[in-house]
Amino acid sequence: MEYTIKKMAALASITTRTLRYYDEINLLSPSYINSSGYRVYTEKEVDILQQILFYRTMDMRLEEIKQIISQPGFDISKALIEHHQQLIFRRNQLDQLISTVEKTIDHNKGATEMTNAEKFEGFKKEEIAKNESKYGKEIREKYGEEKVSYSNTSFKNLSEEHFKKMQADENNLFQSLKEVMKTNDLDSKAAEDVYKNHKRWLSYSWKSYTKEAHIELAEMYVTDQRFTDYYTKRAGEKTARTLRDIIIKYAK
Repeated sequence: MEYTIKKMAALASITTRTLRYYDEINLLSPSYINSSGYRVYTEKEVDILQQILFYRTMDMRLEEIKQIISQPGFDISKALIEHHQQLIFRRNQLDQLISTVEKTIDHNKGATEMTNAEKFEGFKKEEIAKNESKYGKEIREKYGEEKVSYSNTSFKNLSEEHFKKMQADENNLFQSLKEVMKTNDLDSKAAEDVYKNHKRWLSYSWKSYTKEAHIELAEMYVTDQRFTDYYTKRAGEKTARTLRDIIIKYAK
């Protein structure tokens, strides 16, 4: 079946402007231009557009999506299986949050008892599911199944006190990072605080600490665009690179 750009846009509930932009950046081009000058899309482009929209729901940038689907060995069937797994992660994540909200409602009504640890259980499982969805494959390839499983279990079993301390360490980390980026002084107390907070933050889920593993993780913050984007959103441009440089300096 063939579609004009207008029908293709209606089929996917997006705008024709979006499709034109996808064509402009060579993300998705029409199968051909007919004699009247209209873009024409076929089943092949429909399937590719579906993949693009799947990846967009995972907050992936268009550049990343383009790199994935333009690879010679890109397999739509394999991609669908991965999408299915990630959607299950997301469903489980939402189910856990819904359960936590429902328990809290009943607890506030006096209908049931709820421990303080249970109040945070949904958020911890949500964070694990989110990380698994975004980084699970790469992290397992780099560190192995045993270390990743240990890290997830340790994080899930954090007490309310340690969970709050972990969040506080991360917040302090970003405050110090912002100071360092203003001065560009890696010898400052703020830079040293960044390293100490990041190392302590890792201790909540790492079985054992090594400077080599710490440096290797820091390098991923720069080489993996998803990590870079996360740190950029939290504290601005050059955050990931500054953090990487601080960790390498003080870990050595």
